[in-house]
Amino acid sequence: MRKVDHSALRTNQAFIIGLLLLAYVVNIPALVAFVAVVMVVGTIFPSLRLFVLVYKHLLKPAGVVKPDVINDNPEPHRFSMGLGGIFTSASGIALFSGAIGLGWVLSFVVVALAALNLFGGFCAGCFMYYQFNKLGVPGFSQAPVQQS
Repeated sequence: MRKVDHSALRTNQAFIIGLLLLAYVVNIPALVAFVAVVMVVGTIFPSLRLFVLVYKHLLKPAGVVKPDVINDNPEPHRFSMGLGGIFTSASGIALFSGAIGLGWVLSFVVVALAALNLFGGFCAGCFMYYQFNKLGVPGFSQAPVQQS
C-alpha cells in the first residue's frame, strides 16, 4: 500500500483557493499566472510542489498542520492538480488577453472544485481519473484503494 498525506493535499488546495480569491479581490492577473505555474510545475515535477513544500518544511514542523497519512494513490491527485493547472493557465491567458469575464470564471471553477475537495472531501479530478481507469483509458492504471 502507498501512503498519501492528505494534509499536504489540503494545504495545497487552501493555498490555491486563497491565492486565486486574493487575485480576484485585488485584481492581480499575475497572481493567477503564478498559481498556474505552481500547479503545472507541481504536476510535472511532484517534488517541486511549492505549497506542499511549505506544508512539509514550515507548517508541519511548526505543528500548525498535523499529518493525515492514509492508503491512497497519488496519481489521481496529480491528475486533478494537472486539470486545475490547465484551467488556471487558461484563466491567466484569458485575463491577459482581455477576456476578463472568462478569465475569472475559469479561476472560480478551480476555486469551487478545490473548495469542494477541501471542505467536502470530494475530489472531482480523482473521480474523473477513476472513471477513466474503469473505461480502460491508457495511462489511468490505478484503481481506487479499498480503505479498511
